[in-house]
Amino acid sequence: MFFKLAKAIFGTGLVVGAAFAVSPSFAGPDNVGAAPVGGVTSVPYGWVDFCQRYKGECENPGTMPRNIDLSAKSLREIERINRWVNKNIESVSDMDHWGVIDQWDYPTDGKGDCEDFVLLKRKLLAEQGFPMQALLVTVVKDKNNDGHAVLTVRTDHGDYVLDNMTDDIKGWKQTGYRFVKRQSQTDMNTWVSIGEPTSAPAYVSR
Repeated sequence: MFFKLAKAIFGTGLVVGAAFAVSPSFAGPDNVGAAPVGGVTSVPYGWVDFCQRYKGECENPGTMPRNIDLSAKSLREIERINRWVNKNIESVSDMDHWGVIDQWDYPTDGKGDCEDFVLLKRKLLAEQGFPMQALLVTVVKDKNNDGHAVLTVRTDHGDYVLDNMTDDIKGWKQTGYRFVKRQSQTDMNTWVSIGEPTSAPAYVSR
């Protein structure tokens, strides 16, 4: 029922066309660039467990990397979904929600923590026609060195971040986070390191 409601709100079909334009909640395209991706690294347990419960969501053959053409229309759609999910999902910890430290899931009951926000945004954006190869679940560390999950959106203007902590869509450098790892563009079940090597957080929970 939850996904039917979301689909009714957002409709279907790829949003394309129109020249790039900056919107109020968008940081702008200048000097964003792409996050420096390294080699293959460990897959978060939360993703492995999620895939065991949602097998059809994680089965994909090798694919070619694709970025999103950041047109005015595509930007509006990304912003709309980001704001809608942030507004309509109640932020609760996995311990309060499920009685476990870390569980990745779709927030079908309207509740979830950071990775649940990410998974829903990713699903809704993909249903709008955005390429899954450009919608990458990403693990970061915040200023307190705690684990957090965000959605990296790869575009022809650089890597931008959708975050349940803010409605603003920021370039990856502007978030203040230490980027750890994310899904590969060629295989969602392969994860790659980002930037200088650092230990991965045991779990993500904000």
